[in-house]
Amino acid sequence: MVPAKFITSAATEAQFLTPDRPMIAVCGKSNAGKSTLINALAGQKKLAKTSAEPGKTRLVNYFDFGDFLLADLPGYGYAAVSKEEKAKWAKTLDAFFAKKGDISHVFVLSDIRRDPSEDDIQMLKFLNFHIVPFTVIATKCDKLSKMKVRERVRAVANALGLGEGNIIAFSAVSGEGKDALVRKIKEVIAR
Repeated sequence: MVPAKFITSAATEAQFLTPDRPMIAVCGKSNAGKSTLINALAGQKKLAKTSAEPGKTRLVNYFDFGDFLLADLPGYGYAAVSKEEKAKWAKTLDAFFAKKGDISHVFVLSDIRRDPSEDDIQMLKFLNFHIVPFTVIATKCDKLSKMKVRERVRAVANALGLGEGNIIAFSAVSGEGKDALVRKIKEVIAR
């Protein structure tokens, strides 16, 4: 596998890349673990910038993973930014998803320890309405016991109206769920 590398950041629709291979988008609430997941997938610690402070990703960041491109989207639902900044992020996300023909799959990240937020539910409704394939990645599962992870996957699936098979419990710390994530990516690439 080719080492993953950062390509570019896009602040406006005119800067969005037109992919020449499958593109997978990663989205979720601020601080859901998007950058951490990208780094774990790449096997690198600093490919995507991580921060304890939510709301750091404000642009669409593109990464080259060889067989596919990965687009890291700005987090949604972060309350400590201005209304103008939130509106700008929403506009960026709307413009990105308007080009749904460019998107092969979306990973929607959600902290497994929390119930899905109204923003998460809205995102899934949006993806369903526009018929964009997605998988929910329940992050930070290393913080719970295996039994609690199963309970939380079931609870998240019920809250989102999904089958448990549409949710992958993932931890960048323990590596749990990475194999399932890679299998899903291979499935997406093969389409």
